[in-house]
Amino acid sequence: MLRFIVQFLVTAFALWLAAQVVPGVGFEDTGSLLLAAILLGIANAVVRPILTVLTFPLTIITFGLFLLVVNAAVIGLVAALLGGFVVDGLMAGIGAAVVTGIVSWIAGWFIGGDKRRDD
Repeated sequence: MLRFIVQFLVTAFALWLAAQVVPGVGFEDTGSLLLAAILLGIANAVVRPILTVLTFPLTIITFGLFLLVVNAAVIGLVAALLGGFVVDGLMAGIGAAVVTGIVSWIAGWFIGGDKRRDD
């Protein structure tokens, strides 16, 4: 349970940072930011694996760079579902995907991987 809370907080921070750094990404209020983090977590768990499998040939041809487009599409989907979250175009989505990916990578480095303890 603690892992889900930490992941939620990291995602919320990453989306907030993306809104500060990337032009075309924004939130109306804090509630929209938190709801977007929840929806992005759900979309990353459900939609992103499906898109990743469907676009695997493009991912191979582009040496993995197409995953940025997949991540941007998932962020754009969340923005389309949530009225208080705005992603203005593909480049803003890719920028948000880069920022959230870097923040998640750094947080994973500090927090640790998927190591499970036998406690």
